[in-house]
Amino acid sequence: MVKIYTKKGDDGTTGLWYGGRVEKSGLRTDAYGTLDEACSALGVARALCGDDQSELAADILALQNELFVAGAELATAPEAAERLEDGISRITAEMVDALDPEIDKYMDRVDLPPKFVIPGGTQLSAQLDVARTIVRRAERATVRIQLAGELASTEILRFLNRASDLVFSMARYADVDSPDLFEGRRKSGA
Repeated sequence: MVKIYTKKGDDGTTGLWYGGRVEKSGLRTDAYGTLDEACSALGVARALCGDDQSELAADILALQNELFVAGAELATAPEAAERLEDGISRITAEMVDALDPEIDKYMDRVDLPPKFVIPGGTQLSAQLDVARTIVRRAERATVRIQLAGELASTEILRFLNRASDLVFSMARYADVDSPDLFEGRRKSGA
């Protein structure tokens, strides 16, 4: 049997991706732990997708995989950043740029109301909104790493900003069949 416990973290520290230990309450641990939470929330959303939402489920899974890339980058001390691999353990500009057409794909299918959208139109959209707010919290935690001078690349900030926009657009798409809380409808031809 494989044991998942090492007991090394019993002292309140955790190991980083390419070595070194940090406090479990540290900035870096908070950021990548929050991304782990976002991935889990997105997993619940993906599980809520119906058979007619396979495209949305696939796009959620793709985003979950990219959040793991971001998590690996955040779990690496800046002095080990040269060991990261583009698209595997480091966010690239191309990954960020690829999110824009995904956002547009979902936003082109809905009409937003001229007011704030209250989460909870459907169970799926509500779960996506929970995931969106967690991605935003991870973004704020990553900004704190940057302000401390411990962020090797700012591409991850661009990525997290755009990722939360993508989750927002997915939530609005999942909301379109809720007339009580969302005034928008799918656009013609979508």
